Amino acid sequence: MRYRADITAGSLKVPESRIVADLLIQGTDEAGWKRAIVDENVLQSKAPKTAMRLRLLLRGRLETMDSDLWSLVRDGSAVVATHACLAAAVKHSPLLGDFLDLVVREQYRLYAEVLNHRLWDEYVAGCQARDPEMPEWSPSTIDRLRSSVFQILAQAGYVESTRTLKLQTVHIAREVLQYLNTRDEQYVLRCIEVGP
Repeated sequence: MRYRADITAGSLKVPESRIVADLLIQGTDEAGWKRAIVDENVLQSKAPKTAMRLRLLLRGRLETMDSDLWSLVRDGSAVVATHACLAAAVKHSPLLGDFLDLVVREQYRLYAEVLNHRLWDEYVAGCQARDPEMPEWSPSTIDRLRSSVFQILAQAGYVESTRTLKLQTVHIAREVLQYLNTRDEQYVLRCIEVGP
């Protein structure tokens, strides 16, 4: 199955990703993860279940890459860390990556000024055609997915805000592009380099 709904668990979550990246770099064992996430509540979640769900998402994203990217997330500037988190999120979620590649790229090509919610609905319908194994999502799940994806686009700078959805040009941090190029991450590069 290509498309999963797990992205509803969170947007880029850069501060939390920095914490998870640090735990990964330290080679934390399962007992250490439980101690940090549940006992010490390092992710500042309201409930242990929420913390565990967030840990699963962020760790899953970061583990699609290696320790050099984890270092960019943990130690990089705000822009570098954000773009590194974006790269991991795209690799982890083709739902996000394909939206950037197929929809956002086309809107830039058409010189559109804004994204709109209709584009998301059409995209999800197209996903079902591309991935016959994709489950039938409820309207509320589709709305939550859209909200998460549009939040990510705003955090990464593709849109001005989730309110205006005004398209902007994004210049991906050099360190992140270098990392992706040296690892031949062509899909991720294509998805994040969609601007005019």
